Amino acid sequence: MAFSVNNVVIGGNVCKDIELRTIPSGTSVCELSLAINDRVKQGGEWKEKSSFVEVVLWGRTAEIAAEYLSKGSPCLIIGRIDQQTWEKDGKRHSKLKVIGEKMQLLGGKSGQKSKPQRDDDYDEPATSPDDSSLPF
Repeated sequence: MAFSVNNVVIGGNVCKDIELRTIPSGTSVCELSLAINDRVKQGGEWKEKSSFVEVVLWGRTAEIAAEYLSKGSPCLIIGRIDQQTWEKDGKRHSKLKVIGEKMQLLGGKSGQKSKPQRDDDYDEPATSPDDSSLPF
């Protein structure tokens, strides 16, 4: 029997200001890139290493991200990994992205409140398995 789990939790800083779009159905969507920093030891010396992860947010979560996050803002994303594949010039390409299902704001734009008034504004209704199936 095959077994698979597709859950990811990442935290980092937003790489650039977020642009909110609306698709023809009226649903909001935004794409952002998170810089995730780590320290690695190389030759007895500690060096900073950054990884960049692309994230897609939908609905109210996308709207909140566009309103409260800007370049450098820290946030936490819970979601799933999605692999996109395409063919260009006869070559097959693929890219991994995180589809963000939940977001936790860890800071905000200066001059604005750091989080929405209601806690339920953070959570988009689950489009995948309900929260009780998550391992954490």
